[in-house]
Amino acid sequence: MVFSSLLFLFRFLPITFLIYYLVPFRAKNTVLFLASLFFYTWGETKFFPIMLISIGINYVAGLLMERYDHNEKASKACFWVAFLVTLGFLLFFKYTNFFLSNINALLGLSLPLLDSAEFHLPLGISFYTYQILAYTMDVYRRKIKVEHNLIDFGAFVVLFPQLIAGPIVLYSDISRELKSRKITLAQIDEGVGLFIMGLASKILLADTIGALWTEVQTLGFSQVSTPLAWMGIIAYSFQIYFDFSGYSLMAIGLGRMLGFFFPQNFNYPYISKSITEFWRRWHITLSSWFRDYVYIPLGGNRVKKSRQFFNIFVVWFLTGFWHGAAWNFIFWGLYFFVLLMIEKIWLLPHLKKGKVWPHIYTMLLVIVGWALFVGSDKGVSLGLLLQKLFVPSGGVSPLYFLRNYGALLIVGILCATPLPQKLYEKFKTNTLMRGLVLALIFVVTIAYMVDATNSPFLYFRF
Repeated sequence: MVFSSLLFLFRFLPITFLIYYLVPFRAKNTVLFLASLFFYTWGETKFFPIMLISIGINYVAGLLMERYDHNEKASKACFWVAFLVTLGFLLFFKYTNFFLSNINALLGLSLPLLDSAEFHLPLGISFYTYQILAYTMDVYRRKIKVEHNLIDFGAFVVLFPQLIAGPIVLYSDISRELKSRKITLAQIDEGVGLFIMGLASKILLADTIGALWTEVQTLGFSQVSTPLAWMGIIAYSFQIYFDFSGYSLMAIGLGRMLGFFFPQNFNYPYISKSITEFWRRWHITLSSWFRDYVYIPLGGNRVKKSRQFFNIFVVWFLTGFWHGAAWNFIFWGLYFFVLLMIEKIWLLPHLKKGKVWPHIYTMLLVIVGWALFVGSDKGVSLGLLLQKLFVPSGGVSPLYFLRNYGALLIVGILCATPLPQKLYEKFKTNTLMRGLVLALIFVVTIAYMVDATNSPFLYFRF
């Protein structure tokens, strides 16, 4: 079940919220837990036990670590069992075939790969695994108190608004709200607005602009000209931004309606003046997770320069590998590592002095990064795509596509800036005007959903 489906909008959501609002507070987490389990099993029945095992083992590990608080060996043993089992599920389902295929290629072996039909990646495992691991690590490091209520812990892990594709919510972010939260009409109103804007971002922007990228893929990169290849990858850059940021905005809006305040995940990354700034604005919760649970434990910037660079290398290698079990994702992560090092060592002060050229520099390198990122997609040859981008060549002209998508790309550029938000803020205090605008956006979005084939969120597969 996805947010951008009529089933979710007109069946699951109203039924769940009606029950949630009617029951007393002591039952709200139970309703939320059961509804979230139903939401997950609707799309992922087969691997549902994997989630339950992860919840159970980390819940018990937390209790045992609290019990053996003064026995470091026992506490550490509990931590490592929970950590390795939970991470092991992710490694097995996401990376087994990657390692086996590379071993086969390197050693000339014929080790059998897992059947992709039987062992596909469980939905949302990359996100909920990181949330559970963060909880267990924080308990072990005594940064948070242990959750004794199994229902509350389960609700934290499977909270349906952010279960499938984030934002990554830490236990410390919502622990207080799990125990006591107020749900006001103003909160619900704000949440509805955020949800509608996120839904429109997905349906009206991501899916429509993404159609250009789909058409370019269908033509085949051997057939397209260099300008059309650039148009295609620019369209993909907007598609992945509006798709993922739209999902995050919907999740934050749903959380607000339920009484939770999820952290911001995007802050207009395409207006950045450096790659360093871009990664402070893009997928903020993932960057924060790697900072807090990888970079700082490795020593962060409190070590000598060579070790600090190594720590950053590890973070970006893992960031790339987190996104997918393919070499192009590793290259994508290391590509940004190199760019960040160049900025850190030399370029960043010059970028801060510039006005226009730093924006051009940043967007150009980010778009090239998306070409690496999409290199393992079905029908995409990374080598041919890069060749088309950087070796001028003829092929299908971009003029036809420019006529069809030019205006939409301009709208995408404008919507990737704070301009729409500033316009919205001007009439936000006018309740009637705000309501009419949101209603119009919602009706148009629903019309597009009814008329088009449902398109899953891009980050579902990560």
